[in-house]
Amino acid sequence: MASNKQSRTWLITGVSSGFGRTMTEQLLEAGETVVGTVRSTAKVVDLIKSYPETFDCRILDVIDVAAVEEVVGRAFDVHGHVDVVVSNAGYGLFGAAEELSDDEVAKIIATNLAGPITLIRAVIPRLREQGGGRIIQISSYGGTVAYPGNSLYHATKWGIEGFCESVAQEVGGFGIGMTIVEPGGARTEFRYGSARVARLMPEYDGTPTHDFLKMLDPANGLAPGDPARMAARIIESVDIEPAPLRMVLGSQALAGSIAALEGRLAGFRAQTELAASTDFPAGE
Repeated sequence: MASNKQSRTWLITGVSSGFGRTMTEQLLEAGETVVGTVRSTAKVVDLIKSYPETFDCRILDVIDVAAVEEVVGRAFDVHGHVDVVVSNAGYGLFGAAEELSDDEVAKIIATNLAGPITLIRAVIPRLREQGGGRIIQISSYGGTVAYPGNSLYHATKWGIEGFCESVAQEVGGFGIGMTIVEPGGARTEFRYGSARVARLMPEYDGTPTHDFLKMLDPANGLAPGDPARMAARIIESVDIEPAPLRMVLGSQALAGSIAALEGRLAGFRAQTELAASTDFPAGE
């Protein structure tokens, strides 16, 4: 952000790695204040030391509802005003639906879906009372496109996108903008470090369901997305009015999203007569 602009305060979940870490670094370097949450301070010790006045590090697991509400309340109470809330915490889980354990299913839903819902619900009253602000939900282009071997990840991303699109309409009149960010593949720990893989079954070997194993291996080529450029575009979006509802980051992600949506539209249009056949006749 330009140096002549007033400094903002950001609340960002999951700043130890990935987009959360990269955004936090860029914001702190620009003189912004960041309330950043982590589950452990081990990976952000350098930020704590380098920015003692502007980096407010908080321990948080977003599946803990009471803790989310406490961190949100403290952020607004201590800093007086939070301009931007970035719901970023989450992870990828790969495997066929039947390969996933009940615990794996419950954990990713709690982290990627219920956690962001809790965070957003907690910040809305505060943002409304202060007269506005911006909420940014980090999703994925997997929030509109689906691939085999990613069913539960897609379930959480499609779910949070529906929630955010509805909430955006609820809070727009209070000066609260909502943006859903849909990045494509990027060179972050999300793909090459934190991704979790189910206990794989040999029945799916050699099928498209296990193609994700190639994607997770850097030897097969790195993702095209630059985390620094993506983080910069997310930060810049805060200055766009009105808030863009969706931002797709990455040319491959955009091409895949457009192809999926065009295919879906073609399928809908082919059902015009079928849909109409279930209506009461005119006048009845």
